[in-house]
This record gives sequence, C-alpha cells and structure tokens, in this order.
Amino acid sequence: MIDVYSWPTPNGHKVHIMLEECGLPYRALPINIGKGDQFQPDFLKISPNNKIPALLDPEGPDGKPISVFESGAILLYLAEKAKRFIPEDPRGRYHVLQWLMFQMGGVGPMLGQAHHFRIYAPEKIAYAVDRYTNEAKRLYGVMDRQLRSHTYIAGDDYSIADMAIFPWLRSWQNQGIDWADFPTLKNWFDRINERPAVQRGIQVLAGLRPDGIRTAAEKEVLFGKTQYEKR
Repeated sequence: MIDVYSWPTPNGHKVHIMLEECGLPYRALPINIGKGDQFQPDFLKISPNNKIPALLDPEGPDGKPISVFESGAILLYLAEKAKRFIPEDPRGRYHVLQWLMFQMGGVGPMLGQAHHFRIYAPEKIAYAVDRYTNEAKRLYGVMDRQLRSHTYIAGDDYSIADMAIFPWLRSWQNQGIDWADFPTLKNWFDRINERPAVQRGIQVLAGLRPDGIRTAAEKEVLFGKTQYEKR
C-alpha cells in the first residue's frame, strides 16, 4: 500500500489522478498546508522542501521502502512502477518528459504566481498582475498550438504530461483566462475532465479544504515568515 502525503491542490491532484488511473493501491494522508503540517519533522524527512505531495512506497524498485518528493518525480516513479502512461520507446518517452518538465518549470510556477498576485497578495501590484496574467495566457497559447496537431499534450496517447497539466487549468478563471481564446485546449480540458479516474482523483481529500479565501492565519503560514523560518 502506497502512502501519499498530500492536500487537494493542483500538485496533489495530479498524483491522486495518476494513482486512480493506474490502479495501484494507495491511501491519501492529509497534510494541511494552511495549518503548517508541511513543517513537521516527520514530513520533512520525506519532503525536505516542505511541499506536498510526497510518497512513501514500502515496495520500492529494489523491494525496499522508498520515499519520493516533487510531484513530477512522483508521476514518473508511478508510471515506471505501473508501466503505464509513459512510452517505453526512447523517442516517445522524451516527448512525454519534455511536456512534464514544461508543466513543472512553467505551468505550475507561473500559474501559481498568477493566483498569488491576482487573489492572495495583500496589495494589488499592477505590474505583477499583468506580468503573470500575460504569462498564463502565453502558456495557454503554447498548449493550444500543440493540441492542434496532437490528440494529447505529448502526442496521440494520454500520459503523465496530461495528468500534470490538467489540475492547474481547473482554476482558469483565477488566472484571467477566457476559454474562447483557446478552443483547442478547452476541448482537451473537457475530454480529460470526463475521465472517471480524473473525477475520482480531484475528489481525493477535497472535503478537507474549505472554500473561499484563506484566513489571515493560513496566509501567514503559506506566504509569511513561517514559510521562511530556518529548520
């Protein structure tokens, strides 16, 4: 049984979706990032960067327990363990890996900054809002163009690249996006959203996260001095 230490955020959801898609037995253990669970010593042992998700598999590649942090690395680990959702041939594999890295290095960080400056920042800084909103639109455009000639993000087969990107686009309104500008990407989004395993994955731990704007205490934990304390 794989243990996934997680929370219902885009990075958590991408791993929940993969586990539902590949059918590996797992249990989701909540790490409430608004309350600071991510800074607890036991969690830092498996996620030294104090970020969710993290994974603990009692049956690693050598038969011994292994822990993995960083959501992209977890997706790759699970794909190799399940032998699904990543091609075996080197060319196809690198097609998937480049789009997985695109999500990890671009889509996640840039859309996360768009969320922060458009919604959570204590003051609205026009330069920051414009910069990250425009970058979000640019990234959506990259994906829209890719999907004009491919069924899925990395080619003709559904892969961990699709699973990595999809959860981040669920908050398109918060990113200043108008789907009318990206019709091909919207079609892909709707197709992914209809997958039963995706629907199950986005419900994992979802009832634990309250709706609406975070409290001042949660904002301090996530964005204030608590985040930067030496540990």
